[in-house]
Amino acid sequence: MTPPRIGVVGSANVDLVARCEALPTPGETVMASSLTRLPGGKGANQAAALAALGADVVFVGCVGADESGDWLVRGLADRGVDVSRVVRHEVATGTALIAVDAAGENLIVVAPGANDALTPGALDLEGLDLVLCQLEVPVAVVEAVVARAGSSVLNRAPARALPPETLAACRAIVANEHEVRSLPLAELAHVVVTHGAEGASRLERGVEVARVEPPRVTPVDTVGAGDVFCAAYALGLAEGRDLDEVLRFAVAAGALATLAPGAQGALPTREEVEACLAAS
Repeated sequence: MTPPRIGVVGSANVDLVARCEALPTPGETVMASSLTRLPGGKGANQAAALAALGADVVFVGCVGADESGDWLVRGLADRGVDVSRVVRHEVATGTALIAVDAAGENLIVVAPGANDALTPGALDLEGLDLVLCQLEVPVAVVEAVVARAGSSVLNRAPARALPPETLAACRAIVANEHEVRSLPLAELAHVVVTHGAEGASRLERGVEVARVEPPRVTPVDTVGAGDVFCAAYALGLAEGRDLDEVLRFAVAAGALATLAPGAQGALPTREEVEACLAAS
């Protein structure tokens, strides 16, 4: 059987992470112990996670015609992601400025840059069996994806408003406990709620029909775990798996993603996820 071809429409950012003893208060300057450049953006993270899981994945997004854009695109390509549909723009590549203190708390400022320059007209969804999207790109782009894709999964992050008909047309919606609050749950047939260290649940018309706890791991960094969860869930749906099996697979993948720092630092393979499930 030919494996499904999965598209990811979303953001790609350069994450500049400064580690410091304490976060600055307004008007205060603090010294950082280190500054690291990392690939980020929910779309790029999810595409990289799908590739690590062995999926045939295409990333559709917009980066600047600059060195940062070159670096992000090259990094995705090196992971096995098809980047032929990435749009380049004169606006600078999106950048996230992240300060992290000794306790792991953070402050984040995002300059979306070229992510906001992605337009519905630039979308090439030809030949994709399922499309995974998020809301770090213009809402009009997400509306177009859901309307044009034969099958779509929406990660409602951040929690921006979408028309009821767009939400209803999604094959599945993934949201955390904050993002799910403003959804019309009684009108939606397939909503997955992530609960952090407590795992995830699946709702049908607002009624919980399944809940899965995560395997026991010692987390190092939870950044990006939600993106890996979304990638694994989309892959399971695209492969036509049983929904309860899909949920277990995604929860295990998300847990394994916490074992190294960085949004793309611990992307599990399918074999690692299946071994984790077999051991739990």
